[in-house]
Amino acid sequence: MSDDSAATGSLADRVILVTGMSGAGRTTALKVLEDLGSEAVDNLPLRLMATLVSQGPATGRGLAVGFDIRTRDFDVGAFTDTVAALRQQTSIPIDILFLDCDSDELRRRYTETRRVHPMANDRPLTDGIIAERNLLAPLREAADIVIDTSHTNIHEFARILHSQLANASAAGPHVQIISFAYRNGVPRDADLVFDARFLRNPHYDPDLRPLTGRDPEVGAYVEGDVDFAAFFDRLTDLLALLLPRFQEEGKSYVTIAVGCTGGRHRSVFIAEKLGDWVGKRATRVDVRHRELPNDTA
Repeated sequence: MSDDSAATGSLADRVILVTGMSGAGRTTALKVLEDLGSEAVDNLPLRLMATLVSQGPATGRGLAVGFDIRTRDFDVGAFTDTVAALRQQTSIPIDILFLDCDSDELRRRYTETRRVHPMANDRPLTDGIIAERNLLAPLREAADIVIDTSHTNIHEFARILHSQLANASAAGPHVQIISFAYRNGVPRDADLVFDARFLRNPHYDPDLRPLTGRDPEVGAYVEGDVDFAAFFDRLTDLLALLLPRFQEEGKSYVTIAVGCTGGRHRSVFIAEKLGDWVGKRATRVDVRHRELPNDTA
């Protein structure tokens, strides 16, 4: 089965409510969901959400509805209350997809496009972004899926969204493991973050510097650190405890981030090794290397 067909199947008869930070990619997400077979509706007035969602998607299709602070009568409390009521009234699966993005990246996007941030009409752009982030914090906390679009282009974002939704109907949480560079910021969608910078750095070996953590020479170098085995054993012991509890709590998505200085060697190797470990214990695992060029999510 192709990725697209798998994703389409998982979206059938489901409702995805797409929201998040302005400029984080809501329009792109709706286009991707539409390409996957969902009916897409954007900027629906909040007072009409219950009517539309309670009717459910068309048979064999999904329904994707976009909301943000520009939506008429938008209110975070009213939004979450309406979703909670709909979930009690109907058996239709309803997921909240929240798109997040680093504030610096949002400033860059608004500056390049010369668009006006919806909360910055009478204040500096930075203040508008901060105000929106504070306003939407409870909605982000209530979301079923959080995707950070800070370091993704449109194609990478589409692949991440495909991966998340394609596996949504399987049992157990979908585990996403991301390697990253601390100098480029911690992924905003991470549930758990682990720091690999204490391990000896292959960057300082001229023979290893051009390679990545996917190369066996780098892996052998990292594993040769005197503290690596103890670190990895404790890391997997922790996850062996947490993953079943996440499943018991009904958490559908778990994002684990592993960081190092440059995001090319130690974190990449650990993410790959951890992906193998998780893959033997969970039905759904996806490994992504944020700092590697042409990496497929």
